[in-house]
Amino acid sequence: MSWTRIVVTAFGGPECLEAEEIDALPEPAEGEVRVRVLLTSAAFTDVMIRKGMYPDVKDTPPFALGYDMVGVVDAAGPGASRFRPGDRVADLTTVGAYAEYICLPEDRLTPVPEGVSDEDALGVILSAVTPYQMLHRVAKARSGESLLIHGAGGAVGTAMLQLARDAGIAAYGTDINANHDLIRELGATPIAADATEDALRDAVGEGVDYAFDPLGGESLSRSLHALKPGGMLIAYGFQNEVMGQGGSIPMDFVKLKLWDWLPNGHATAFYSIGAMRRKHPEWFREDLAALFGMLAEGRIRPVVAEVLPLAEARRAHERIEAGEARGKLVLRVAEA
Repeated sequence: MSWTRIVVTAFGGPECLEAEEIDALPEPAEGEVRVRVLLTSAAFTDVMIRKGMYPDVKDTPPFALGYDMVGVVDAAGPGASRFRPGDRVADLTTVGAYAEYICLPEDRLTPVPEGVSDEDALGVILSAVTPYQMLHRVAKARSGESLLIHGAGGAVGTAMLQLARDAGIAAYGTDINANHDLIRELGATPIAADATEDALRDAVGEGVDYAFDPLGGESLSRSLHALKPGGMLIAYGFQNEVMGQGGSIPMDFVKLKLWDWLPNGHATAFYSIGAMRRKHPEWFREDLAALFGMLAEGRIRPVVAEVLPLAEARRAHERIEAGEARGKLVLRVAEA
């Protein structure tokens, strides 16, 4: 039986994504299951990987992208007994999910509970675990505090605003004007994406307790100055450098370390979902399960920008780079 996947043929632009047909299904190894992928997504992390700029991925082309997925167990390998064929599962795959089938260790997989749709389940794997862990594992934020997040209308940003509202945390979010109504709907105060350091500080008043910055470069200084005394800056991306808008990944790390060391009354941290999972794999399982519970209770709802077929992965990546997506861009691989 043949199957299809979308591979990166070379590091570069969206044109480097091409369909590849494979003659035989992959066979699960010891402790693995084969999953028929239902949904994956297009996220900025996929753009970084496609360009060869994501530190956690050492693969060289050709390989399939796909940082997260929801699928159905199709077959079990030797020694795999945790799941049965037909069980819905989710995983943070990092690569490989732009494919009709993928083999994964069964101990990595999280069951998707009844009552949670495929789209909602996919919407929290990367895009809500990231802000959940930054908010609760790194910042350890509490009710009554405040935060600022850049790119608040995107997948991670909209999830952060909902988590903040659920936890009783006041939120401010920068983004383009077209997304300001969405930010208000999610209970936060919108700020212009290009707000200067002074304008940003004026918008947050006395400052925020936490600033979450996926942009890097000059934005880190803006975020630092938006903090109140004792506040924390958590960086979690390098969007400016990836998009050729300034910044240097090595220098960003140096600045974060220096600011954390200086007696300026602020703390800094860098968050990577992959590094956090490697260090604390049990946290990922616990946090994803907690988010599935919040979904079932109606406390959060992922904002889905659009659902596109996997064959339109190029178009999805173009939309991500153009900054057009409000929320999560979902790629439909197969029907349940």
